[in-house]
Amino acid sequence: MQKFKPHRPKVKICCISNTEEAGLAIKYGSDILGLVGDMPSGPGIISNNEILTISRFTPPGIDTFLLTQETTTDGILKHVNRTHTKSIQLVDAVPTSVYSELRMRLPYVNLIQVIHVLDQNSVEEAIAIAPLVDALLLDSGNPNLAIKELGGTGRTHNWELSKTIVDGIETPVFLAGGLSPHNIVSAFEQVNPYGFDLCSGVRTDGKLDEKKLNAFFTALNGAITHTV
Repeated sequence: MQKFKPHRPKVKICCISNTEEAGLAIKYGSDILGLVGDMPSGPGIISNNEILTISRFTPPGIDTFLLTQETTTDGILKHVNRTHTKSIQLVDAVPTSVYSELRMRLPYVNLIQVIHVLDQNSVEEAIAIAPLVDALLLDSGNPNLAIKELGGTGRTHNWELSKTIVDGIETPVFLAGGLSPHNIVSAFEQVNPYGFDLCSGVRTDGKLDEKKLNAFFTALNGAITHTV
C-alpha cells in the first residue's frame, strides 16, 4: 500500500512589512503571516494602517496574526479593531480573565499566547494557560528585563523544555526563536510542534530573502519525507 506524506507543520513567517513580502511568503508556502504592532524592542514593527493593508491583501486560507503588547481587554480590542487580523498573538502575559473576556467580544478570533521559555517555570506556565487559548507560541524573549524582549531575538532556547510542553498538552504549539534553514530539521526532529515561526532566519539585512525562504521550505519538506 502506498504511504501518504504526513501533514507539514504550519509555518508562520513573521515581521511581514508590506504586501510584497506577504506575497513572497505565501508563494513559498507560509500558512500564516505575522504582523508586528508597537513593541518595546525587536524587529518588524509596522503601523496599524500597514497591518490593516496587509490583512486586507491576504487571501482566504492564509491566517494573519496580530502581534500585540497590549495586556488589557480594552487595549487588545482597540488594537484588533484597527487592524482586522484573523488571530491575536499576545506577546506578554495577561490576566487570565482577559481570555474569557476576549472570547465573549471576539468569538471568531483565535487567541495565541506567547510563552517565553526561560526555565521550568515556563513549562508550568504553559501547561496552566494552554486550556484557555487556541495555541501557544514558544519564543526566546525575556519579559523580565528593564526593556522587555517580547520576541524577534533571533536566539534559540532550550528545546528540551519546549518538547516537554508539546508532549504535556493537547493545545497546538508553535516553536519560535532563532529558527532558520540550518536548524529547522533538528527542530522538527527534536520538538515536532504543530507549527514553526520564523523572522530573522529567512531575512537578509532585514528584508525577506527568497533564497532563504526556498532553503527553509526545502529542508522542512525533506525532513518530513524522511519520516515516512
